[in-house]
Order: sequence, then structure tokens, then C-alpha cells
Amino acid sequence: QVVESGGGLVQPGESLRLSCKVTGGIIETMAWHRQAPGKQRELVAGITTAGSPIYADSVKGRFTISTDAENTLYLQMNSLKPEDAAVYYCTATDSGNMDYWGQGTQVTVSS
Repeated sequence: QVVESGGGLVQPGESLRLSCKVTGGIIETMAWHRQAPGKQRELVAGITTAGSPIYADSVKGRFTISTDAENTLYLQMNSLKPEDAAVYYCTATDSGNMDYWGQGTQVTVSS
């Protein structure tokens, strides 16, 4: 099970932290994706159990992905821009390469 939380409405330049609790299975990789209206879903950031993070170019230096020992995934988003507004999805891939997706959490960036 994958359950996100932490979305909301912020102004440009502000910060927001998303959380995602993953339960069940042996998780190998976790990631955040996002989808804005009229756009394709895109990978925002991902991290393996070894702790190696990857980021989309558009968020490098502003977003930080992290996880804890209880399979909770975080996305710290700083210096938010209007183009960061989207529905953010948490995903997890287990040791059998099965993907699990959360229901999504809305992030709105507007003045």
C-alpha cells in the first residue's frame, strides 16, 4: 500500500514537503512522479534502497528526495515555481519488480 500526504497550496518561492508511507513487500526503489493538466506524467525524483537519488533536471537543486528505515518516502520541495504545480504520485517497486502507485496528492503553486 502506498499513501501520500502533504500536498497543498503555496505561493511561488515557498516550500512544501510530501510524505509517502509504503507498506508490504520488500521495496527496492521508490520515486515521485507528477502530472500537470495536459501534460505527460514525468519522473521527478527517485531513490534506491542503496540511497542513490536521481532528479529531473527541472528540480535539481530545489527538491530533495529521502527515505527512512520504515519505508516512508519524502520529497522536500523548495523554491517552488508555478510550473511545479501538478498531482504528485508516490511509487514503489518491490523485489519482484511489481510497481505500486499511490492515489496522488495535489500541489498548487500560485500567488
